[in-house]
Amino acid sequence: MSGTKTPRPGTRRIWSSALGVLAAALLAIGVNMLVDRLAPRARIDLTQQRLYTLSDGTRSVLQGLTDPVTLRLFYSRRLGTAVPAYGAYAERVRAMLEEYVAVSGGRVRLEVFDPEPFSETEDRALAFGLQGVPVDQSGEQIYFGLAGLNLLDDERTIPFFQPERERFLEFDLTRLVYELSNPRRPAIGVMSSLPVNGDPRMMMMMRGNPAAQPYAVMQTLRQFYTVQDVALDAQVIAPDIQVLLVIHPQNLPDATLYAIDQFVMRGGKLIAFVDPHSEGQAGRAGAGGRPPAATSSNLDRLLNAWGVEAPTDGVVLDLRGAWRVRASPTDRVQAVDYVAWYNLQGDSISDAEVATAQLNQVTVASPGWLRLRDGATVEMVPLLRSSERSMRANVERVRENPEPARILAEFRPDGQRRTIAARIRGEVASAFPEGPPAPPEGAERPEGFPAHIARSSGPANFVVFADADVLEDRYWVRVQDFFGQQVATPISDNGALVANLVDTLSGGDALISLRSRGESLRPFTVVEDIRRDADARFRQTERELTERLQQTERRLRELRQGQQGQGQSSAVITPEQRAEIDAARAQILQTRQQLRAVQLDLRRDIEGMETWLRIVNIAGVPLLLALFAIGLGVARARRRAAARA
Repeated sequence: MSGTKTPRPGTRRIWSSALGVLAAALLAIGVNMLVDRLAPRARIDLTQQRLYTLSDGTRSVLQGLTDPVTLRLFYSRRLGTAVPAYGAYAERVRAMLEEYVAVSGGRVRLEVFDPEPFSETEDRALAFGLQGVPVDQSGEQIYFGLAGLNLLDDERTIPFFQPERERFLEFDLTRLVYELSNPRRPAIGVMSSLPVNGDPRMMMMMRGNPAAQPYAVMQTLRQFYTVQDVALDAQVIAPDIQVLLVIHPQNLPDATLYAIDQFVMRGGKLIAFVDPHSEGQAGRAGAGGRPPAATSSNLDRLLNAWGVEAPTDGVVLDLRGAWRVRASPTDRVQAVDYVAWYNLQGDSISDAEVATAQLNQVTVASPGWLRLRDGATVEMVPLLRSSERSMRANVERVRENPEPARILAEFRPDGQRRTIAARIRGEVASAFPEGPPAPPEGAERPEGFPAHIARSSGPANFVVFADADVLEDRYWVRVQDFFGQQVATPISDNGALVANLVDTLSGGDALISLRSRGESLRPFTVVEDIRRDADARFRQTERELTERLQQTERRLRELRQGQQGQGQSSAVITPEQRAEIDAARAQILQTRQQLRAVQLDLRRDIEGMETWLRIVNIAGVPLLLALFAIGLGVARARRRAAARA
């Protein structure tokens, strides 16, 4: 056997390692093929806000379909070639639509078309009302839209998928399916002293003016519900109305207050928007072209009888989330935090309520606050609350010619959190225990006037906002022109909040969980808080400087007037005046040094925080991996040493 060679131990180890790698590769390929066949859409969403998981509301809508719904996606492949970002977005849209098909059990049917120029497919896209966009100077149109149909030939479309609305993709798709599967819509009533349905006067004078158009929140509600206008002097709320929105009620007659009261007593659902100061109303010209004198509203007679108070003499200021606005032209700093307008985020939005659990941000402007009255028997569940860095201020600070810099300089948080919006539940008594009031002079009670109800039939359930500006477009939506089409992109979840509440109160909560999806870009809240605190300190110091300068100037004027009274020339500078001027200059120099020190501290805090973030992001993960590898190596060495021993 001298001709045979025995393999060396090193060669055997090499072949064993190669076979092990090959077996691992074959196992990985086999597992992938098996998973692709048995669970092609199985996935794990590890994002904190579950960005890539279909919500329970979407699943409820899809699994509850009784009739088939056909979705036709029109996507020009040339768009993805010309703009790769649209190609990636189109892949996500198609993947989500395929997920809809799978979850619906086949009741949602998907058809995908590539509308080439001058083809029958392009004609079908135009017939559905989809929007064509020119991709170059040749005039060729490209398409990226969706058309949905049901058995009754009802149509719903998304004319063009906007990447800016990617966060609301699931909402838009499920809304389309929901509308096709629910032809009958709940009825809601709207009673408002604000032009929520558009201003007819401005429509006539200035056609196309955005200020004359209906509020964006009303356009959203009309997509889902049958909206009925309710007059401000109505004596009865129509019985088919399920939810009543009372927006900024001002000087409502007793007969109308009684109609709202009896609506709640009969089990109707109420959403009331009262406000100590309506920024929207203050910014619109009233009768004669002048700003209105009264900008507050209340439902005190009803709310107080039901155990709730909404004071109208004060507003809630909050430093956290404050908007940056343009400062006064005389200010050295061009932008300042206006603590009367702010975004509510995080724990300021209730995560225990189904209508608010999925919201990220709600914007308010000069809001009031709510509280229970002594002896109230109802339960008040806060929906929106200010942060602990807030304070209560007199409404006059923001009513006439507000100065953001002055308000910030005088801002002193008191550490208390105040309720801005709340859901109230419990049995309540009528605010009119004596029965219906007399009708307005010259009016008669309508035919079939309902009998008086002294107490609610079961627990009443209504929502109160201490801010009507939550509905104003400028605080939560941006409207942009996209090739002649007006595209509204939400920047806050105000509209989603109102729609969620109407959904909840009208009994249909299928869409609630998909109204708001998480943001993939997370703000540096700690750095922002540091900046806001330093900015507030800077403004306070600046305010002290201004007051000292004013006092010095008044003192100089007094000295000059005293000199003139004694017959001296104002051009002669006395030793007293020289001393005052030198002291003023010293004060100016000292205060400017303080301002520079505050700004330096601000930069140091932010730069220090940014440095630590860079260290964690750049070196943190490699350091953790290195420590893990070292620990694993030490553990293996110890096991080998123990085995040899």
